[in-house]
Amino acid sequence: MQMGMHTDTERCVRAVRSKDARFDGWFFTAVLTTGIYCRPSCPVVPPKPENMVFHPSAAACQQVGFRACKRCRPDTSPGSPEWNQRADLVARAMRLIADGVVDREGVPGLAARLGYSTRQVERQLLAELGAGPLALARAQRAQTARLLVETTALPMAQIAFAAGFASIRTFNDTVREVFALPPSELRARAPERQGAGTPGALSLRLPFRAPLNPDNLFGHLAATAVPGVEEWRDGAYRRTLRLPYGHGIVALTPNPDHIACRLTLSDLRDLTVAISRCRRLLDLDADPVAIDEQLRADPVLAPLVDKAPGRRVPRTVDETEFAVRAVLGQQVSTAAARTHAARLVTAHGEPVEDPEGGLTHLFPAPEALAALDPDSLAMPRTRRTTFTTLVHRLADGELRLGVESDWPQTRAQLLALPGFGPWTVDVIAMRALGDPDAFFPTDLGIRRAARELGLPSTPAALTARAAAWRPWRAYAVQYLWATDSHPINFLPV
Repeated sequence: MQMGMHTDTERCVRAVRSKDARFDGWFFTAVLTTGIYCRPSCPVVPPKPENMVFHPSAAACQQVGFRACKRCRPDTSPGSPEWNQRADLVARAMRLIADGVVDREGVPGLAARLGYSTRQVERQLLAELGAGPLALARAQRAQTARLLVETTALPMAQIAFAAGFASIRTFNDTVREVFALPPSELRARAPERQGAGTPGALSLRLPFRAPLNPDNLFGHLAATAVPGVEEWRDGAYRRTLRLPYGHGIVALTPNPDHIACRLTLSDLRDLTVAISRCRRLLDLDADPVAIDEQLRADPVLAPLVDKAPGRRVPRTVDETEFAVRAVLGQQVSTAAARTHAARLVTAHGEPVEDPEGGLTHLFPAPEALAALDPDSLAMPRTRRTTFTTLVHRLADGELRLGVESDWPQTRAQLLALPGFGPWTVDVIAMRALGDPDAFFPTDLGIRRAARELGLPSTPAALTARAAAWRPWRAYAVQYLWATDSHPINFLPV
């Protein structure tokens, strides 16, 4: 699959006729005779080809007057994999919109973060997605509103503002226009609802493209969990979240067809951002079929892929936090890195209340870490310099790590910092920046796997061999790591 698939009418028609869920999120089918739009896997009888038109986004469908299908609920399909495998202007803009930047800072704020004019951003989004940033943000608000209407007993006025609408009237008009039902009827039709109605408490399902192998994904998060910030409990990965309007606690549980997500938020306006960051953490918008197909073409990787297909890259909910933890993990064991991080959390993290107990703090913000006494850090002097330089660059804004990061530019900035070599930069690129092609041939686990599998073990030779895995080398890393018995590769019992 590739960018602009919606322009390939014949291919889209085949996908709709086969009801192929793999294409959900890549394009949307608008039906001229009914005025609705659907995901490709919609269970209804496919319309005649002459009655179908295809759009690249839900917002584009809404822009020209189509309403969301009540059967397949296209607004709840996984996001397009394009936005997580590209680093161009459109992809970076889409990641920022998903992170709620347009709602908080407007289109000028979006453009400023990207380093372009508002006109350039609007023109490129319209050309590729058929909708500008305001329409794309509006579609996201509508989806958030529907989620709150159907899964909580909150008053509609509270839902309107929590979803990001400026007024109750706009909320009512948008919901009616997008879903062809008023909010009250959406709630009445919901199959079930969380009866408690506790402000900030939500349970929802995060969809993904199958297959999804949870072993290394949740195994990695659990094995590296920082006490007080993260934990594995009762089959769920739990952690605290630093969010624009407040904080949150999330519990994520793998299931065969979805990820169960339980969110407790101090401010419901953070719902959209929290969901976006959890999806990013678990790499849920990836296209595992396309990734595994390419990696399987290598006869050495093929048995690894066939044994456990659908491995994802464990990412992060906070890019600056991960960068700090990457430095703490330089040349030490996983246990030692957790110990260093836990000390920082206890001394400098912000306390939070966990209704279920177990979690106690938010990971310290760069500003708090920049103010600490370097002599209090129990690490070698050179790594102490690396740590303090990083947190000062983050705190003063000279280095910005986020979904809007330009990958090559950010790599160059990181490499210029003292103590930052290729391994540290690439692990940050893979897990924090989200580069699907990040690769670090000097990693001990990668070199050990290479030797066992008969791959070249020297960095230069292994890099040359890995050229065939591009642009999915970060996923190849997951399969190579999985040959080892390290706890990161196994779902906790």
